[in-house]
Amino acid sequence: MTDTGPDAVAATRPRGRTALVASIVVGIVMVALVAVLALGDPGGGREPERSPLLGRAAPAITGETLDDSTFDIDEHRGRWVLVNFFAEWCVPCQVEHPDLVAFDESHREVGDVQVVSVAFQNSREDIAAFFAENGGEWPVVVGGDVGSIAVSWGVTGVPESFLVSPQGVVVHHFRGGVTLDDLEGTLAELRGSGT
Repeated sequence: MTDTGPDAVAATRPRGRTALVASIVVGIVMVALVAVLALGDPGGGREPERSPLLGRAAPAITGETLDDSTFDIDEHRGRWVLVNFFAEWCVPCQVEHPDLVAFDESHREVGDVQVVSVAFQNSREDIAAFFAENGGEWPVVVGGDVGSIAVSWGVTGVPESFLVSPQGVVVHHFRGGVTLDDLEGTLAELRGSGT
């Protein structure tokens, strides 16, 4: 028989209060994390980060794209690939987007660079609306195990971008937003070094 007297009720109050406090703390941490991701420095990508992937073969990226095609990074050997991890709700991602569009347009006709975005924590409809409004004609991976792709690339937040050499090696990591000058400057430097 369950004790429902005043002593039993009093004994359960601390647990309820502890759960409430824990919920509030978790909520505050989540809000702070979202704020950091959404309001991070869009120019933070100017300094190269020491990703453990640098100098290693690019991890696989395969999956369904926004236009119902498929993307496989291995099919793009022989040219540079800019891999961009983003979310449409992320403010630095929104800030860098026009520079990504300009970078893609400046290399699209020559075909020396392939841009690909990997979107996560977004609905397909939100991503489609974002690209319809802001431009961008490169593949956007939205299907498959996008979370595993981000983990294999060591992504800790958005935006993050990686430059992959024509040999399929990760040669540069941009943590935070990128600018057109960042991208073109880094590409020119890497080409000059014979990478």
